[in-house]
Amino acid sequence: VLLILAAQVGILGERGVPAAVMVRANLERVLATARSAVHPPLIVHVRHCGGTGDVDEPGAPGHALALEPAPGEPVLDKRKNNAFAGTPLGTLVARDAELVVVGLQSDFCVRATCSAALGRGNSVLLIRGAHATYDREEIWAGGTVTPAQEVEAEIEAELEEAGVVLLEMSDLPALFAE
Repeated sequence: VLLILAAQVGILGERGVPAAVMVRANLERVLATARSAVHPPLIVHVRHCGGTGDVDEPGAPGHALALEPAPGEPVLDKRKNNAFAGTPLGTLVARDAELVVVGLQSDFCVRATCSAALGRGNSVLLIRGAHATYDREEIWAGGTVTPAQEVEAEIEAELEEAGVVLLEMSDLPALFAE
């Protein structure tokens, strides 16, 4: 299963995450590779529904998916970080399925969904360079800022410790092969 989290126009646009251009290109490569596989995986697009005034508020331009779903690819709307919470994702994805997770934001939706999938018994693979987040303001540390790239690395280490397998973009050619 390829799970594409919150790959939306607002977060991948001009005012999006710092690595938006690179991540969008990598997401496009991952999606194209999955679709062109001899036996394509189930591809699920998950769209975050932000609150009033958020860039991803339903109806706002930023809410639209940045990657066009193909016919037959489910699109699920979520309101929580965990894409399994309040959505039918758990009925679409078997508990013994292998999930390839990509998308946004590393420290919210990606972390929560990977953790929930591990808790369900899924094998989870996360591709470096195909997930991202914003710089993090450390309010209780005098307002210093942790760059997005460091936040992403922290999340990767945390998820790897929990049992997620980290892959590189260079692993992509073999990822969806039989």
